[in-house]
Amino acid sequence: MQLPKHVAEVRFRKWVAMRIGFDNDKYISMQAEHIKKRIEQLGGKLYLEFGGKLFDDMHASRVLPGFKPDAKVSMLKSMKNDVEIIFAINANDIEQNKVRSDLGISYDEDVLRLMDILRGMGFYVGAVVITQYSGQTAADAFRHRLKALGITSYLHYPIPGYPNDIARIVSDEGYGRNEYIETTRPLVVVTAPGPGSGKMATCLSQLYHENKRGVKAGYAKYETFPVWNLPLNHPVNIAYEAATLDLNDANIIDPFQLEAYGEVTVNYNRDVEIFPVLKAMMDRISGHCPYQSPTDMGVNMAGFAIIDDEACSDAARREIVRRYYQTATEVKRSGMGQDQVEKCELLMNQAGVGANDLKARSAALLKEEITGAPVGAIMLPDGEVVTGKTSTNLGAAACTLINALKAMAGVDPDADVISDEAIEPICKLKTNVLESNNPRLHSDETIIALAISSATNETAKKVLDCVENLRGCDAFFSVIISETDEQFYKRLGMNICCEPKYELHRYYHK
Repeated sequence: MQLPKHVAEVRFRKWVAMRIGFDNDKYISMQAEHIKKRIEQLGGKLYLEFGGKLFDDMHASRVLPGFKPDAKVSMLKSMKNDVEIIFAINANDIEQNKVRSDLGISYDEDVLRLMDILRGMGFYVGAVVITQYSGQTAADAFRHRLKALGITSYLHYPIPGYPNDIARIVSDEGYGRNEYIETTRPLVVVTAPGPGSGKMATCLSQLYHENKRGVKAGYAKYETFPVWNLPLNHPVNIAYEAATLDLNDANIIDPFQLEAYGEVTVNYNRDVEIFPVLKAMMDRISGHCPYQSPTDMGVNMAGFAIIDDEACSDAARREIVRRYYQTATEVKRSGMGQDQVEKCELLMNQAGVGANDLKARSAALLKEEITGAPVGAIMLPDGEVVTGKTSTNLGAAACTLINALKAMAGVDPDADVISDEAIEPICKLKTNVLESNNPRLHSDETIIALAISSATNETAKKVLDCVENLRGCDAFFSVIISETDEQFYKRLGMNICCEPKYELHRYYHK
């Protein structure tokens, strides 16, 4: 059979499958010790700006195989009695109902979610600071809600001329107007639901107030990426750029570190651009800035825990390709962001990979060409690729998921593991009661049906027991799948991409 051109020309990259490249335990130990040392160096109290995700850091776990998604919070647990946590949230984000794209919830709701999780882990969560407050109605409502929940909140205000008018900023008219946040522990972690929340300004405002009170305190920044002691063009650092296309971040050589120490390190443009201002502020606050560069300011030790550079490089290259497809799919959905696709193409070229370098994609497109139906493909931990297509009762995402679970369980691909008695009532409910035009089961509905079947079917139970083994697997679909299926795959910890096209030519896709 003559293969279509887009399949025949695919070049298969020999990806390193599920190979550990990062020592998580070493990282936790080194990172905790480094932060403790920084606290001592700065006088016994440290305001630590916590960039990125405190936990559920799936990007880090993908590009640094072996990095556990909760590594950073596990590190903090090792010094829990010395830690208190402050959440910063921008009043404008509350007013505009800004939403976390990965979770689909607003920033203010996410603050409460994160607080619950951290309190459940035994952390002391001190307060919420609402930054950039200028009388926003939604921010007032959120503050009343916090008070009703027994959560202490503080207000920080916009400062005219920020960040360049340092004389005004570092004065009673600037940071001095902000409410002082009462803290009691040596390590104050300032985190937020997303970027632009005012974490750095909160830390510096506290330094100003602490200095006026005669309390010696310092500031540092903790952010995993870019990894400062990896080369600028290292795939792990390039993957970070691919992950932050919407922020227009760019990795650059830290010129201040190079000038001060003759050392080549990597930082990103925003931190480099703001550093002279930050240094001037700290000089004015306390008469001395302990840092000569943005690299000095950071405390990230991730680069020292890489034990297999090839495995990490390989994983990062895959992530860059995934980001390309995720970005291209979003452009198809929204009609916006084509410039981000083009930038991602440049990053792929920089990393030496291409759009065809996903084994699951090649398998999905080939089977779609043969069957004429939407197809999904999952690459299993051992490198085997399993496909599935739309059937009478199951959508492509559901069918692919079941086929992958069968393969991992060693079950005959043709074996019926979900009884008709479990499927048919769900299909009828969807069409007759819920008035859905699509009787086929989504992936979450299919797993529920499998769970029901497992009560009386040992083979189904064997298949169901393999669900946890899907974590970290790559999945690719020949068409854009439903948000329901996409979110369920993500909940299973899978890496999902779609060809940027719809199954049907219509205007509304839900």
